[in-house]
Amino acid sequence: MTEPRLIVALDFPDATSALALAERLDPRMARLKVGKELFVAAGPELIRALTDRGHQVFLDLKFHDIPNTVAAACRAAARLGVWMLNVHASGGLRMMQAARAALNGLPAPPRLIAVTVLTSLGRQDLAQIGLDLKPETQVLRLACLAAAAGLDGVVCSAREAPLLRRELGPDFLLVTPGVRPAGSSTDDQQRVLTPAQALQAGADYLVVGRPITQAADPVAALQRIHDEIRLALGENA
Repeated sequence: MTEPRLIVALDFPDATSALALAERLDPRMARLKVGKELFVAAGPELIRALTDRGHQVFLDLKFHDIPNTVAAACRAAARLGVWMLNVHASGGLRMMQAARAALNGLPAPPRLIAVTVLTSLGRQDLAQIGLDLKPETQVLRLACLAAAAGLDGVVCSAREAPLLRRELGPDFLLVTPGVRPAGSSTDDQQRVLTPAQALQAGADYLVVGRPITQAADPVAALQRIHDEIRLALGENA
C-alpha cells in the first residue's frame, strides 16, 4: 500500500469527539488534520494522543506573524511530532524563510507548506481586501514565493493545481482542501473538485472533512473516498 493521500479534517469542538472518530479510522488509509478550533479547545495533548495511536497529524494553524514568532511556533509544533504544518504565504518571504530555518537540521522535520488563497475566497472577496485579480493569479504569486523560501509546498484549490504543477514541477507538494465527493454539498467552499478530479489535476494530498466526519457511517465514507483515490491512481483496491 502506498502512503495515504487523504487527510481527514477533524473539525470538532472537543478532544472527546475527535478521538472517538480517530479511533475508528485506519492510519494506513488517511492522515488527520487538526485545525484552530480543535487545537484551542484540546491543546498539544490531543496531538500527542493522536500520534500515540499511530496517526500522522497535519497541524493546520496557518501561522502568520513576524518571522521570529513564526519560527518559534514552528519549532514548538515540530516538538509535538506532527507530520505537516503550515504558515500563511502572505506573511512574506522573510517569514517563510525563518520558518524553514527553524526546522532545518531536525532529525525528522515535519513537512512545511504555505497557505496561498483560502478556498472560501472568490474574486470579489479578494477585491474587497485590495487584490483586484483572479484567485489563480494570487495563488501562483504566493506559491512561487513559498518555493523561493524553500518550503515543501502549498495549500491550494485543486482548480489551481495544474497551473502550479506546470510552473513549480513534480516535487512541489500541493495540498488541496475543498475536495468533495460527487453529489455531496459544497458547504462554504467555492472552488471545489471531486477526489478523482483533484488527483488528475496534480494534487498530492486531499483534505476532506464534513463528507467523512458528518457521514452517518464515517468509516464507510472514508472507504468510498479511499477507493476512489486508488482507482484514480490506477492502484488495486
